[in-house]
Amino acid sequence: MLGDDALMNRREASLRRFAREIAMEAHLDLLREALTHSSYANEAGPGTRHNERLEFLGDAVLGVIVGDGLFRAHPRLSEGSLSRLRAAIVNETSLADQARAMGLGDLMWLGKGEERTEGRDKASVLSDAYEAVVAALFLSGGLEAASAFVVGHFGERIRLTTPQEGYRDYKTRLQEAAQRQRGVAPVYTQADVRGPDHAREFDVVVTLAGVEYGRGTGTSKKRAQRAAAEQALERLLAEDADAAEA
Repeated sequence: MLGDDALMNRREASLRRFAREIAMEAHLDLLREALTHSSYANEAGPGTRHNERLEFLGDAVLGVIVGDGLFRAHPRLSEGSLSRLRAAIVNETSLADQARAMGLGDLMWLGKGEERTEGRDKASVLSDAYEAVVAALFLSGGLEAASAFVVGHFGERIRLTTPQEGYRDYKTRLQEAAQRQRGVAPVYTQADVRGPDHAREFDVVVTLAGVEYGRGTGTSKKRAQRAAAEQALERLLAEDADAAEA
């Protein structure tokens, strides 16, 4: 097993490789900040920067890039349709999937608690890191650099997405499926909230007719609800598929 120093050296080497891939070799400190979770900063002590401010900026930059792409690709769509399409493309699940594909979780600096709870594969942690990297690119190379990164990952979806997809977020799909197939509406309940004010994590349970169908975790109630809805929808569809085969 590698010791702490060896692990840090390996992670630093991986960071430098990633920096070369996205042309941020001259901004290693900024990229390191983008990949540092608040849990690590809290354990490391005063002066250690983490990615929450970059996450905030990256979320805004992502909205601009994807919004601009949708605006140009779909000239006849209304403001409401464009907003729904943007939400369907830029969400915790899609950002986390892209972060996983890039191996972003392996590059992160996490606190011991997050390591124990498999934080490197948490959708909330990964999506936040993706947003922070977008912000780092924006600060180091401007909108052009950030756009190249984002469009490289989501350009095809921006061009080919349809108005109907904007309605297909997990909460909406669960609502429609539950009412159509069970005649009930999903009920979301906050099961737990933990962590300090600057690093809250929420657990949400979704039930159908009093039966728990999904449970989700996120850095906001909305994110936790979306994760719970995704799990509940998978179970609901699986039950209906099994019933159809019986």
